[in-house]
Amino acid sequence: MTKVPVRATAAPAAVAGSLPPLQLQTPVPPRAAERPEARTIHGVTLVDEYAWLRKKDDPEVRAHLDAENAYTDAMMAPWKPLEDRLFAELRGRVQEADQSVPEPEDGWLYYTRIEEGQQYVLQCRRRGGMDAPEEVLLDGNALAAGHDYFRLGVFETSPDHQLLAYATDTTGAEEFELVILDLRTRELLPERFLRVSAGGVEWAADGRTLFYVTLDDAQRPCRLWRHVLGTDPADDVLVFEEADAGFFLGIGTSRSRRWLMIESGSHTSSEVRLLPADDPLAEPRLVEPRRPGVEYQLAHQGERFLVLTNDGGENFRLCEAPVDAPSRANWRELVAHDPATRLEAVEAFQRFVAVWFRRGGLPGLRIVDVELGTEHEVAFPEPSYAAWRAGNREYDARVMRLAYTSLVTPVSVVDYGMDDRTWTVRKVQPVRGGYDASAYRTERLVATSWDGTAVPVSLVYRLPRPEGGARPLFLTGYGAYGITSDPVFSSTHLSLLDRGFTVAIAHVRGGEELGRRWYEDGKLARKPNTFRDFIAVAEMLVQDGWTSRQQLAINGGSAGGLLMGAVLNERPDLFGACVAEVPFVDALNTMLDPSLPLTVIEYDEWGNPAEPEAFATIRAYAPYENVRATAYPPLLVTAGLHDPRVAYWEPAKWVARLRARKTDGNPLLLRTHMGAGHAGASGRFDYLRETAFKYAFLLAALGLEPPAA
Repeated sequence: MTKVPVRATAAPAAVAGSLPPLQLQTPVPPRAAERPEARTIHGVTLVDEYAWLRKKDDPEVRAHLDAENAYTDAMMAPWKPLEDRLFAELRGRVQEADQSVPEPEDGWLYYTRIEEGQQYVLQCRRRGGMDAPEEVLLDGNALAAGHDYFRLGVFETSPDHQLLAYATDTTGAEEFELVILDLRTRELLPERFLRVSAGGVEWAADGRTLFYVTLDDAQRPCRLWRHVLGTDPADDVLVFEEADAGFFLGIGTSRSRRWLMIESGSHTSSEVRLLPADDPLAEPRLVEPRRPGVEYQLAHQGERFLVLTNDGGENFRLCEAPVDAPSRANWRELVAHDPATRLEAVEAFQRFVAVWFRRGGLPGLRIVDVELGTEHEVAFPEPSYAAWRAGNREYDARVMRLAYTSLVTPVSVVDYGMDDRTWTVRKVQPVRGGYDASAYRTERLVATSWDGTAVPVSLVYRLPRPEGGARPLFLTGYGAYGITSDPVFSSTHLSLLDRGFTVAIAHVRGGEELGRRWYEDGKLARKPNTFRDFIAVAEMLVQDGWTSRQQLAINGGSAGGLLMGAVLNERPDLFGACVAEVPFVDALNTMLDPSLPLTVIEYDEWGNPAEPEAFATIRAYAPYENVRATAYPPLLVTAGLHDPRVAYWEPAKWVARLRARKTDGNPLLLRTHMGAGHAGASGRFDYLRETAFKYAFLLAALGLEPPAA
């Protein structure tokens, strides 16, 4: 292995209890001055001195990542006892032997359970009732044996419940291998399917025909295949190929099981093709051709399809169409567009329709009784909360299962009676150690952004709140793809809350907390609103006495990592420490490379830098392009070597450029998981270990915990 040149790091200013001024050698990428990459685009010359770090198989790249990991471990060694204590706390709150609430389907009860000390769940079922003998379908621990990483993707039983199609990923690269298990003999069928999409698998009604979606060279799910059991997969029929590189392909089954739905979608447009589940050889029927900016999704009920679409209003409206003629010409409006209410999803049962919506930043649920012609909205028990659909397999159900939580209420599984409006809590996720929700308080605040926009902030803290004294604060944000950052309970946060932290979520533009306009105002040319909103939230929390700049820690991952990089470049003086997890920080170079996974489909999110205006916008905020010769706060950056979403070289390049340009001696640490991808560690205890390391870094960086003697 080639030795990596290093140089001595400058000694940081001494802060009581903070990371020490260790005279360690900081990894510096070799050859940076010798082999810069330069190119001119739209009259602008881009010089990338660390482009060579993209060469994943280069021994010097691996050596550099190993050296960074070793440096990180050495810098954090004095806080290893703190990390161990935090890990013990986090694990001590976990109900190690646990079981999910069973989900009924065709007389079977499907559930997962996990055993004491094990990392992965067992997939189980019983016939008839929970007093019947248990059948363990899959043991995640056995499947994960010998692998650094394990993830179970699709898990689909055949209509007669005798076969199981399941897919696994053992690298983190999100390329799944699909196999079929005969549940009667416990033997795998000889067929194997490689490079299958995580969830793109469905059975036809005959239980012998299987549809699955595969990836192209850019890891885009784009080809739908039909396989008949007992035949060679090499002879499988290509049913449909999505040719547009800006669209992903997926397949699903209606809850009624009458229809297979082939879905093509980008971030701004979609179209659906229908295939009768009982006629797998039929030609898929297009519902409505795609149009720029128009999205729609279907749910089947009786002799109609329910159509949720933004055709006619950006916050979506609900229509219906006959099964035999579901095109747009036959859409009849049921729920009109409402500028204050974003319709998010529709679920169809035999008698009921459930419409999920978001109003005032909070989720809501409307139940329509088709038989009686009545409707009502579900009453949720707290003023600030999160809720989502969960585990509704049966079409003729009268009870709808959902999940409910808040920043102080652990995740609860609820059965809601759609006819009698009963709210039955089937399970509250246990928190070991005597958790008392009354010891904590959650609040909703508002910050004013640069343009006068009111930005919501959710926060939680342990009582009592000190009068007139700021406390450390852990602030997170995301703000992309219309994904909402809901106030969800986390038992891991208790290790911060019980040390005096306030934990806060900035609901910045780019998410969809306040409707589709909230998303539109945080993307493309308006993307800088996301960063300005986050800065406004941070400034408000400091000005109103919740925290101080020196005690304000920030955290974001993926697109939220881009947020971290952008605000650090803009206001490095505002934050006391930062953790950026798998951060999308080399946005300009990534979006200039259409061969990379996700690039083309994400032109709708970030813009296509082949166009001068988009190039100028992205270049103005891309964290890697805008690293400055200034002082940055302590920073921990993570990466995954096999990450297909944010390539490991984005955080590696960013850290290298920061090392070369920043003027402070504050710690800058890079930790690359050499056996995982975007989501980091897959085992539940390995994940908690990573969280413990993150918290140890923040406590050390903020000077709240002294190093071990």
